[in-house]
Amino acid sequence: MQTPAIPGRSQIVTLTMNPALDITTSVEVVRPTDKLRCDPPRYDPGGGGVNVARIAHILGASVTAVIPAGGPTGEVVLLLLRDAGVPFRHVAIAAATRESFTVNETGSGRQYRFVLPGPQLTFAEQEGCLDELRAVAESADFVVASGSLPPGAPADFYQQVADMCLQLGTRLVLDTSGGGLRHVSSGVFLLKASVRELRECMGRALATEAEQLAAAHELVDSGRAEVVLVSLGSQGALLATRHASQRFSAIPMPEGSGVGAGDAMVAALTVGLSRGWTLVKSVGYGIAAGAAMLTTPGTAACERADVDKLFELAGEPTDLTGAPGTNGIAGEG
Repeated sequence: MQTPAIPGRSQIVTLTMNPALDITTSVEVVRPTDKLRCDPPRYDPGGGGVNVARIAHILGASVTAVIPAGGPTGEVVLLLLRDAGVPFRHVAIAAATRESFTVNETGSGRQYRFVLPGPQLTFAEQEGCLDELRAVAESADFVVASGSLPPGAPADFYQQVADMCLQLGTRLVLDTSGGGLRHVSSGVFLLKASVRELRECMGRALATEAEQLAAAHELVDSGRAEVVLVSLGSQGALLATRHASQRFSAIPMPEGSGVGAGDAMVAALTVGLSRGWTLVKSVGYGIAAGAAMLTTPGTAACERADVDKLFELAGEPTDLTGAPGTNGIAGEG
């Protein structure tokens, strides 16, 4: 089962090595041992790159998702993608695609997220993913590799993706964590990381924004990425390039589920860049998309009208170039 790419070239290609069937439900109170009667579940295709592709499609970009999928859960993920109109290239795998389970406790507003590890891909299945990626990425403007690596995948898998993108002349946007991030040494155009992911990558506490910004510049200065975007959740984001440091404020929003907000940020940012927007404008669009996800239930995608409306509320970033922790860089606006 495969929805072919839109005729012509896709501006954006996403890669999701560990997709999931996202299941969301709610219950009044979560109690141990008791049998909990939940509300009807919601099903969404999930995993970092899948979420990015869904939002990019909603925002009007030409996008193709590359995903390995198998078993009954994999079939459901593909059906949901087809129903959403998202073009994809499917790599068949022997094992079943994982599930991710989210429970909203309505009485307290707490959210419980249970994330399964996913299937182990064979070497041939991993190579199949790289082959499909190469086939659709050779004419793309951007490749977005997002999400965790499946069990058994080599730690340098995303470095292989980065090397491929360099060969193809395609810019790579990377959003991952753990070993998949630590083993990337070069070739990334834009790296997006949460504070937790940045701490894990650097092996330091990074307790202050100045330390977080300095760590982001270390990644830029070492050649691992041209641009590093550190998402701060409700506090906004930090942007580090070789010539500038900037802080973006969050858009004030009512408290809501943050599931998928980071993926929406990456999607809208990449869409902005694919439209020829400046990096600063594109980051602002990403922040607007992340904010829009706070208004959706579970892992449901946001609406383009909401993103565009919130984008109008995004303020200008604060220039931190030359501030302590930025190596005294003389910056670009």
